[in-house]
This record gives sequence, C-alpha cells and structure tokens, in this order.
Amino acid sequence: MKYKRILLKLSGESLMGDKAFGIDNNRLSLYAQQIKKIHENGVEIAIVIGGGNIFRGVQAEEGGMDRSHGDYMGMLATMINSMALQAALESAGVETRLQSAIEMKAICEPFIKRKALRHLEKGRVVIFGAGTGNPFFTTDSAASLRAIELNADVILKGTRVDGIYSADPEKDPNATKYDVISFDDVYKKDLSIMDMTAFTLCKENNLPIIVFDMDTPGNLQKVLNGEQVGTIVRN
Repeated sequence: MKYKRILLKLSGESLMGDKAFGIDNNRLSLYAQQIKKIHENGVEIAIVIGGGNIFRGVQAEEGGMDRSHGDYMGMLATMINSMALQAALESAGVETRLQSAIEMKAICEPFIKRKALRHLEKGRVVIFGAGTGNPFFTTDSAASLRAIELNADVILKGTRVDGIYSADPEKDPNATKYDVISFDDVYKKDLSIMDMTAFTLCKENNLPIIVFDMDTPGNLQKVLNGEQVGTIVRN
C-alpha cells in the first residue's frame, strides 16, 4: 500500500445515490465494501462525511435563519450520515468508532485525539462527525484539521467526478483533466476543490489531496495501490 494512514472525505450528497434526498442504502453498502477491502489490507482509515443530503447551513441562511443556528443543524445532519456509515461498516464486519466534535454521550465518543490515534492503531475505522464543532467551518475544514492532527499521509476526497478538470466536465466538453497539479496552480486557475480554509490548511502542512471518483467500484483500492486514479494536489 502506498499510504499507511488516510483521511477519506465523503460528501453527504454522494450518499443520495439516485435519490433526491436522504440516504441510498445501495450506495452506502457500496462505500462500505470498498472501505472494507482497503481495511483488510492494513490501511488505517479515518472518515469525515458531509451532511448536504439532509441539510446545509447555507440553505438555512438563505431562508432567513441565523447562520450559526443553521450550521449546527448541518452538524447534526453529518451525525446521521456518520451513524449510517458506521452501521453499514459494522454490518460488513468492520470494527468502527464514531467520535463527535459535539458531545453526544448516548451515541458516540467525544473527539479526543489520543483515543482516535489508539483506535486507528488497533485497526478500527474512526468516523468523525459534527464537523469541527464550530459554525462557519465546513466538513472540508474538519477533514483537513483531523488529517493534520492524526498525521495522515493523504486526504482522499471521494466525489462523483474522476478528478480535477480545467472546467466543469458536465458542462464543458472541452474540459481537460489534470493528473497532478500544485496547490499554487489551483489558486491561480481558481479551481474549486474544497473551501479555501481547508485547502490552505493542507498546503501549509504539506498534506496532499487526491480527488477521485468514489462511485466507481475498485477506485479506492487503486488509489491505495498507487495507481493513477483521479488527480493529486501537492506542493
């Protein structure tokens, strides 16, 4: 395996599958099976998942709700997704631990860095819910922060697109894909990968990001094997 410890970032929207809202059990199972395969190869896996399939703080603000209030609602949405992924992984026989940036004693542990590291060392998949626990920060920022705290080798950002393009490939047929791109070039070309706070954290801490298509079975394993899948962003 090219990477020993990874942070896998999944979008909440990806869990919808073909649905317009909520969680598609088939998509959830597909992700769990892919994660199980790399787990069986000894990779230490931490996961952060968004909540956009259920609720986004930004949409609350558009409706006149206080942004902080909406962001906390979004954090609760990430917990629903995290619990769903935890259940899918455990049904597949993978031992997990769920930690939350907001204390929820009945369903998970609070985030404690030392405990998270110990779980990883013992071969448990650790899922981090509730973002950073603070409003105005996205789950991309949470993924970058947790990856840095845990000394992860890389952030794997699983999306519906097979990498980073010069333009939106769903809208522009002439868009070209990058196999490798620097953090500086992403800034210069104004490419959208993750929010700027998260992106800057990765750049300053020399943490590479691989953007790849998580919906294609086997891609996650290929990334871990070091095959050219998706786009790698690095200094």
